[in-house]
Amino acid sequence: MTANQTPTARRLSAATEDYLKAIYELQAVEGVAHTSAIAQALELAPPSVTGMVKRLEESGLLQHTPYKGAQLTTAGRRTALRLVRRHRILEVYLAAKLGYDWDSVHAEAELLEHAVSDELVERMALALGNPRYDPHGAPIPSKEGVVEEPVLIPLSEIPVGTMAELRQVSDRDAERLRYLARMGLRLGTVFEVVARQPFRGPVTVRVSATSARDQVVGHQLAESLGCVPRGREVG
Repeated sequence: MTANQTPTARRLSAATEDYLKAIYELQAVEGVAHTSAIAQALELAPPSVTGMVKRLEESGLLQHTPYKGAQLTTAGRRTALRLVRRHRILEVYLAAKLGYDWDSVHAEAELLEHAVSDELVERMALALGNPRYDPHGAPIPSKEGVVEEPVLIPLSEIPVGTMAELRQVSDRDAERLRYLARMGLRLGTVFEVVARQPFRGPVTVRVSATSARDQVVGHQLAESLGCVPRGREVG
């Protein structure tokens, strides 16, 4: 890199982009990204992660504090958001235009996001009507890097007797997405919370469209499902 180049003036490697996206997602939840968490997210050995974190810091894309974790710099966050936008628009395009189901778009987008240009992604976004959310309910950053995070409540915290709508699910586990689909729980599904067992026990829901029987959702899964009580508007 020359003295006049910024870290994002040239196309970064696929590995670097994967690191920045993983750190962005971890930082959004935890405030910082620890080396062990990065290694787990990318399924890599911690020593190799330590080396890459050092190189990213030298490139001005993140700041790392020993024993505390890493945080993206302004340049690193800008690059990560551009990749997140690219990934989520690809997911929408695959689902809306090519007929992919929500359990398969993530893996395909992971491959494509490193090959497509920003111009192609923007043409896709225009063809899709500039979607705000991906097929799993995650907000799509704007071209300016603005992310409108909706206010959601985990299913595990919704009171018994409440009607709610499923709005967001993690895209990381395809089998979990297939499991939810088999239960009739997809984005936009309206259901009633009919029971909750104590001590972090399962939640029982009654899906309006498939009310033949109730569905039991384990506590850990219920914690990961972002919902909106019926009647409450979300941006």
